[in-house]
Amino acid sequence: MTARTYPPRVSITEVGLRDGLQMESEFIPTATKLRLLEALMDAGVRHFEATSFVSPRAVPQLRDAAELLAAVRRRPGVVLAVLAPNRRGVERALDAGADEAVVFVSASESHNQKNLNRSVERSLQDIREIAAATLGAPIRLKGAIACAFGCPFEGDVPVQQVLAIARTFADLGFAGLTLGDTTGMATPPLVACTVQALREHLPHLPIALHFHNTRGLGLANVMEGLAHGVEHYESSLGGIGGCPFAPGATGNICTEDTVHLMHELGIDTGIDLERLVAVAHDLQRVLGRDLPGQVMRAGPRLRLHALDEQHAAQG
Repeated sequence: MTARTYPPRVSITEVGLRDGLQMESEFIPTATKLRLLEALMDAGVRHFEATSFVSPRAVPQLRDAAELLAAVRRRPGVVLAVLAPNRRGVERALDAGADEAVVFVSASESHNQKNLNRSVERSLQDIREIAAATLGAPIRLKGAIACAFGCPFEGDVPVQQVLAIARTFADLGFAGLTLGDTTGMATPPLVACTVQALREHLPHLPIALHFHNTRGLGLANVMEGLAHGVEHYESSLGGIGGCPFAPGATGNICTEDTVHLMHELGIDTGIDLERLVAVAHDLQRVLGRDLPGQVMRAGPRLRLHALDEQHAAQG
């Protein structure tokens, strides 16, 4: 059996403050979000999707996007990205000093209508206008394709459909593209097929993978991405998250679990796992419920326990 080779280092984008918190009905104070963000920086996280400039009516949890970016202490090497659904959102991101704006479109017409209230082609035209309007502006643009591995309303999404949208981002000079598994419909064969198609037709477009763990395949899909040389992943602290405009969209893959996997494979992330777990426990206290992350519960594989502190079997 041939041994698989993996990238020596990967980049992990923490999306919990945006994709994770957007599902929370009770507003989390800006100061608390700031504390979590800065603690994650202290743990070594260097890339964030920190918030979103979306309508406060649609996602009231993120109504403090500008305040959060204004309050955070900037650090060298740390990238603060924001999600922006339209040109107005990108303009607000630019005014707030975001390093990156992530603009997105769904791979399926049905989800795009639910998520953005417009057709895929209309969204792509909006994206073309955003690219033209921000030419030369001090903000980097990245693209994202939601439901890239399947749609909860339409089922399988043809790879050619994903490829056509990806080509638009590439032609516009976007800095990279995230493939979003919005409702956890990805499987390792689908990941392999989609990544291979993009690598064949758009070899110079950097790819990131954004998985949800809806059906328990999140880290299996990460392994498949690694096997195909993908070096960029998005995950959420504690495994929180989901999409408010798609049925059954449970949490993202968990950042601590993903980092633990990478380290066990000998892949460098630049992140201190123990400090990351501590931040996940802080988030759990903030939200007041048990979170789905596994490593925060069990600890890293080689965290040992004192033998005399454990109960012995009786009888």
